[in-house]
Amino acid sequence: MRDTRESRLLLVLLIAIAFALITVDIRGGEESPVDGARQAAATVFGPVENGVAAAVDPVGNAIGAVRDSGDRHDRIAALEHENAELKTRLGSDDRNSSKVRQLDSMLKTAGAGQYGIKAAQVVAIGAAQGFSWTITIDAGANDGLKRDMTVLNGQGLVGRITTVGPNTATVLLANDPDFTVGTRMEKTDELGFATGQGSRPLSVQFLNGKAEVKKGDRLVTFGSSKDKPFVPGVPVGEVVRVDPSGGDLTRTVYVRPFVGFTKLDVVGIVVQTPREDPRDLVLPKQPAKPAKPKPTPTVTVTAQPNGDLVDGSGKVVGNINENPDADASGNTDGDADTAAGDAANEQE
Repeated sequence: MRDTRESRLLLVLLIAIAFALITVDIRGGEESPVDGARQAAATVFGPVENGVAAAVDPVGNAIGAVRDSGDRHDRIAALEHENAELKTRLGSDDRNSSKVRQLDSMLKTAGAGQYGIKAAQVVAIGAAQGFSWTITIDAGANDGLKRDMTVLNGQGLVGRITTVGPNTATVLLANDPDFTVGTRMEKTDELGFATGQGSRPLSVQFLNGKAEVKKGDRLVTFGSSKDKPFVPGVPVGEVVRVDPSGGDLTRTVYVRPFVGFTKLDVVGIVVQTPREDPRDLVLPKQPAKPAKPKPTPTVTVTAQPNGDLVDGSGKVVGNINENPDADASGNTDGDADTAAGDAANEQE
């Protein structure tokens, strides 16, 4: 539009008309004469305004998000850090709880067998000695450990010490093929020798080829001369399979160890031997078998031609003629049956 005198006059005129309409609208209040025009304009231009707002609002939100992104990033980083600390603390609590349970179980085992033990923690598995089943513990000569000491945990026999350093020691595990320990079977006292077979059950050869062995029987260590390398009474395992003797001088059975050799953590080294052989005291108590229900005695009563009721032993326990409600077949109804049954039970 060109800037001319006419255009300026038109602009002034429009402004004057606008002020006049505003004045009339204010003075009219709710009954303003321009209210109808306002509603019509809202009907026409309302959808256009909503469309413009929908197009503009995401841009405004994005600008606000960019402006606040620094604060949000710092808050997220702080929350992630707190979450990591909580996870670490929870993991540490779980590990400490597991160690407490292992120590408590091991102390109970040592108390039952009267073993003086030195607690240690496993720091390495499968040391550099080759492919043997070994562990390294964080205790050594400075802690009073020596070669050929018995190692156990809360479940039973772990192994024996083979190498001792100033602050560490190597333990040969009971499932190693080079490991052999004398065993004694619970209750029957049958003697044998257990040999490790890696991840398979221990192989135990009983000296008595006719020894009565069944699945579920348990074994403990027999003990060595001067209690080295093995003290007596340490739980070894439970029989899972029995091979037929076949007339051999010895008998072979297979025993599942009580100890899980792949998840060792806290162990105890026997530094003081028991004064007496604990025999089977260290073995956990087996659950009591449920008692078999006692059979209920059954009494048979036979009616004789004269009306007498005779039990299985020939004793007369009643007479059906004593009840006027008796029928011709010698059977009674109601109280007669009850009385005969009670008399029979008393006689029994």
